[in-house]
Formats: sequence, C-alpha cells, structure tokens
Amino acid sequence: MKKSRILLADDHNLLLDAYRRLLEPEYEIVGAASDGKTLIHLAQQLAPDLILIDLGLPLLNGMDAGAQVKALMPKIRLVVVTMNEDVSVAVKALRTWASGFLLKKCAATELVSAIREVLAGRTYVTPRTAQQIENEFIRDPAVQCEKKLSRRQREVLQLLAEGLTMKEAANALSLTARTVAFHKYSIMVEFNLRTNLDLLKLAIREHLVSTM
Repeated sequence: MKKSRILLADDHNLLLDAYRRLLEPEYEIVGAASDGKTLIHLAQQLAPDLILIDLGLPLLNGMDAGAQVKALMPKIRLVVVTMNEDVSVAVKALRTWASGFLLKKCAATELVSAIREVLAGRTYVTPRTAQQIENEFIRDPAVQCEKKLSRRQREVLQLLAEGLTMKEAANALSLTARTVAFHKYSIMVEFNLRTNLDLLKLAIREHLVSTM
C-alpha cells in the first residue's frame, strides 16, 4: 500500500527529528519547513496528503500560513501541534482550515492516532481542548465581533514584532518601506496604539508571535 505523504512545519529541529523518527515507519515524510513562507512554497511544490503545523512559525505564523495553504490546496489535511492552549485559537483554526488540533505535550501515540483519524476524513481534537471548547460554547455560544487585521496588516505586524526594521520587513514582503510604514500607521490608528510596545502586545494578542 502506498504510504501517505506528510510535510512537517516547525522551527525547532529537535522536534522535526522526533517527528521523523516517530512517523517514518508508517508514513513518507516529504519535507520540513521552519517558517510559514517556506511552508506555503513546499506545500505547493510537494503536494502532501497532510501537514503537521506549529502555530508559532517565524516570518509568517502558522495560523495564517495554514489558512493560505488550505485556500490554495483544499484537499490537503492540516493538523495543528502547538504549545498554545488558548481555546479561541483552537476554535479559529478548526473553523477555518485545520482538521486536527493537538498540544505538544500530548503522547506520541495520540499524535499517531490523530493523523490516522484525519487521513480517514475525520476531525481530531485533543480531549482537553475539546472539553474547553464545549465549556466555552455552553457559557457563551455567541460569536464575538472585534476589529480584525487584514492579511497584509497581519504580515507586517508579525515581522515588525519579530524585530525587523521597516526596510527589512519591506524586503521580506517585496514591498516598499513606505508601504510598510503606511500599514504600521494604519494599524496604530485603527487599534488606538501609541508605541512599538503596544504593537508588540497586539501581535501577541493576535497570536502572531509567541511570548515564549
């Protein structure tokens, strides 16, 4: 039987090696990406059956990279493996592009089981997160409406929060520094921000960068 093909996306080499050792007996590992931009490129180039994706990817976070991959290649299954236990993050990913959601502290056997479930066309959510989602829905089933960043604003904000200068961010996004400055100013006006620290706090709140 032909092995299912899996692409890995995480910025920690030790974890990528651990995934390989765990999964290669049963699956074909076709590649690994250490940032969100590379993930999108490799997904299109390699067309895997499933992607294991961390949300804390540099250059382009896993939440946005996963959404872009799903839009480009709807048949690919994406499974989040993250340290982020925020239930709102899990709900957002599962509603929009993810077929599975696990925490990095899960057992290896659970990861393997989750991959099998997702490749079989089902959704898998780690039990702890599933219970939290259920509790949140019971407490407040209403959808909260908030101001939202555009895709370009999210890209700019993430790079600036990662410490890139406006010129460096412009080069990474193939934009002019003036355009990056415009997006930065727009974000600050729309969200009533005053300092670069406020921008960093917004990036953390939007899960574009990690506090760890």
